[in-house]
Amino acid sequence: MDKLRFGTAGIPTCTKGDTIQGIKDVNSLKLGSFELEFVRSINISEEKAPEIKKAAKDNNIVLTCHAPYFINLNSTDPKIFHASIGRIVKSANITSLCGGYSICFHAGFYQKQDPKKVYENIKTGFKKILDEVKEFDKNIWIRPEISGKIAQFGDLNELIKLSKDFDQVLPCIDFSHLFARTVGKNNTLEEFNSILEQVKKIGKDSIKNMHIHVSGIEYGDKGEKHHLILEESKFNYKDLMKALKEFKVKGYLTCESPNIEKDAILMKNYYEKI
Repeated sequence: MDKLRFGTAGIPTCTKGDTIQGIKDVNSLKLGSFELEFVRSINISEEKAPEIKKAAKDNNIVLTCHAPYFINLNSTDPKIFHASIGRIVKSANITSLCGGYSICFHAGFYQKQDPKKVYENIKTGFKKILDEVKEFDKNIWIRPEISGKIAQFGDLNELIKLSKDFDQVLPCIDFSHLFARTVGKNNTLEEFNSILEQVKKIGKDSIKNMHIHVSGIEYGDKGEKHHLILEESKFNYKDLMKALKEFKVKGYLTCESPNIEKDAILMKNYYEKI
């Protein structure tokens, strides 16, 4: 990646129109990335994908994707397990056709099982996913995301381990989810630096190829409750921006606050003033 690009999780709230207009508006707002939101459904067809690819190229916007929420690679139900793989692969395929660079998702739930066993189950799912994805794109990144709820698979160590086990996998570092998951920890400059140091040790030039999520967030003793506007949250985005600058991070930072473009611009402006 050429730099750290800031962008929106889906169509900006100011947009009057579809995904293509949203991409144009992101460019007009002087942002640099756009995340296709397939969280409820994969809502872009193979026929529409070339138009989106052209719009992104014409507006110098890097595309990423968030796959559907309805995924559990640790399910004991074979139908759910294989359907989860199918949703991830289909999301990756459409994102690839759109010229996208990275796809993230929440991989599964512990379901009161031994986390080591859960890891092995999810690793099996990843192998199947990558076998299929490599048939159509050997360059798109498959990114398990840090989960905000304690009951969900996806702490930092698990995702780093998956990234070392597979060559086309890197983590989606959702700093706000990690803050919520650890019930208020991982929210200081020192802690942000530690997280980035761990990402750097993955190799693969990972610090220059990051997929990041940030939002304001509310949490309880079980982790994430809901997203908030940054300045209405205790999440320390200013020190995060300092850490990203210090480590010379490159990639794309997607804002998931309710006011997506406003908080994306807020972070970008602060980052550029450091």
